[in-house]
Amino acid sequence: MARPEATTTGMTLEDALLAALDDEHHARAYYRAVLAAFGPVRPFANIVESEQRHIEALERLCRRYGVAVPADAWPERIVAPESLLAACEAARDAEVENAALYERLLRATEGRSDVQATFRRLRSASQENHLPAFERAVARESGGRGGRGDGRGRRHRHRGGGARGAGRACD
Repeated sequence: MARPEATTTGMTLEDALLAALDDEHHARAYYRAVLAAFGPVRPFANIVESEQRHIEALERLCRRYGVAVPADAWPERIVAPESLLAACEAARDAEVENAALYERLLRATEGRSDVQATFRRLRSASQENHLPAFERAVARESGGRGGRGDGRGRRHRHRGGGARGAGRACD
């Protein structure tokens, strides 16, 4: 799940807000695709809700600064990996990239304390909550620490019905 890149060279406040919003849209679409493919597995089931709150916080900032909120272009562009282990690994890697993105965006928005406070909260949620959850998920799915699953990392997509995987955690 490669996240969109952003640079701070000549970045405006609008650019920074839209880059953050695009990244959060991308994450939500990816997590929804994983849930559609594998059922209500954790941590995706919990974190997708967090991504929605991140989007809402960024949309409030966009409205405050007169930045048009674009439609989410990601849902039709995302395909879940073939295994839950691959999904967890990609999500873990994306959370690492998310921290780097917010570091760049913080540098680009110096002097905007409200924007910086929001970016710091979103970065903290990613690094203190989401990243550790996906690291545990990778360990569990790859057989690294046991857990409630079979530990073999062989969970593959299911077609339809949310019951398969209910109660199964990769968190």
